[in-house]
Amino acid sequence: MKKATKLFFLIAALFLSNAAKAQKFAYVDTEYILDLLPEYKSAQKKLDDIAETWQKEIETKKQEIEKLRKDYQAEQILLTEEMKKKREAEILAKEQELKEFTNKKFGFEGELFRKRQELIKPIQDKVFNACQKIAKQNALDFIFARSGEFIMLYSNARYDKSDEVLAELGVTVTKNKNPKGGTGSGGADR
Repeated sequence: MKKATKLFFLIAALFLSNAAKAQKFAYVDTEYILDLLPEYKSAQKKLDDIAETWQKEIETKKQEIEKLRKDYQAEQILLTEEMKKKREAEILAKEQELKEFTNKKFGFEGELFRKRQELIKPIQDKVFNACQKIAKQNALDFIFARSGEFIMLYSNARYDKSDEVLAELGVTVTKNKNPKGGTGSGGADR
């Protein structure tokens, strides 16, 4: 079972087991919040620029390998066995170098992952701390995140604390994102 599904059933069980005791809850739309944070947009732009630079390097390396292959195929008839093996080894070495470079930059816990942690994690921590403060101020028992894998099929907008979190983070919201009330299935109206 996916983590989100397990989380949903755990939360549902908590609600059912404590049905006699009224609990206060709210939700925040983290995608909405992050989209309105200038430092998040700036961090995301930096990450995109870094990734684009590395992707261009990868494309250049791929073109070099392809040129080596074409040259080898064109000259293969004229080469001795020793020269063929040398050229094949050169191509394999370049392919391995490309694979290592790609993994180093984009692989699990690669440079892009670490850079994302460096740039995005502090912003996520600020949002989390603002959510905690809003929860304490409003005596809330739970705050759910309305993004990612956890999907709300319906939510009444009066429980949406996203704008309060933004205010806590110092972001001025010019208009309420959903002034009429609840959301439809999957929150598609945002």
